[in-house]
Amino acid sequence: MFTIKIPVKWRSDSVLWVEIFALFNLAFLAADIYVAHSVNAFRRQAEYIPLYFSISASPLLVIALVARERWGRVWLWSHLGYIVGWASIIVGMAGVLYHLESHFFNEHTLKSLTYAAPFAAPLAYTGIGLLLVMDRMVAARSKEWALWVLLLATGGFLGNFVLSLTDHAVNGFYRLEEWIPVVSSAIAVGFLSIPFFSLAPPRYLALCAYILLAQAVVGAGGFVLHAAANLRGPSTHLFQNFVYGAPPFAPLLFPNLAVLALIGLWMLSRHGRDAA
Repeated sequence: MFTIKIPVKWRSDSVLWVEIFALFNLAFLAADIYVAHSVNAFRRQAEYIPLYFSISASPLLVIALVARERWGRVWLWSHLGYIVGWASIIVGMAGVLYHLESHFFNEHTLKSLTYAAPFAAPLAYTGIGLLLVMDRMVAARSKEWALWVLLLATGGFLGNFVLSLTDHAVNGFYRLEEWIPVVSSAIAVGFLSIPFFSLAPPRYLALCAYILLAQAVVGAGGFVLHAAANLRGPSTHLFQNFVYGAPPFAPLLFPNLAVLALIGLWMLSRHGRDAA
């Protein structure tokens, strides 16, 4: 039977987990941006910025990981991570302002906010950037590190709540199941917020883990529903149905953030066991 042997060092290296998470997310965002900005065929040159950034940042993170794991050049890993991290933060914040400028700054109404470009979507870059910077500034085996990872994942679920609410409000929540990601992400934010205010016992952390698994199921189900709707789209060109139809990758944020939150919960639980 074929098995993949993972080195013991890698299995306990939480920093490596987060770095790989950030790397895959930046690479995946290139495809997401390409589909999203194809709606208006990249009408403005600025819309190419996140695409080019994702394409260029991913190889830099690969070099950083190789420098850390193979060459022993921790300084190179650190510097490249800071460069990508801070650049990602800037790209994300600039993207939020760029999206809001499309309608909301002109009309200042909830309707204009709902029908504007998804203003919270660029915050994915900001979250990844903060994750990379944090990974180099906070001791990995500390409780503070685990809480930072959990905080960024919780912020991501809060963004999911906003995106699910505004995206589905466009058609007035025509289908009842469109409320599922709104309620689901709100539950995730509520439960994941508790460890920041009080000592969370192991049973509570286990409950949070089950809730995160449920988030993954919600995301997978949403992906199937979005893909099925686009496959039945009016255009004879499949790509156009995915570009102008339901955002195919949006529901995948749920399992994606669940993975990050599980890393934070796992390290938080280990910290509690070590302290005991």
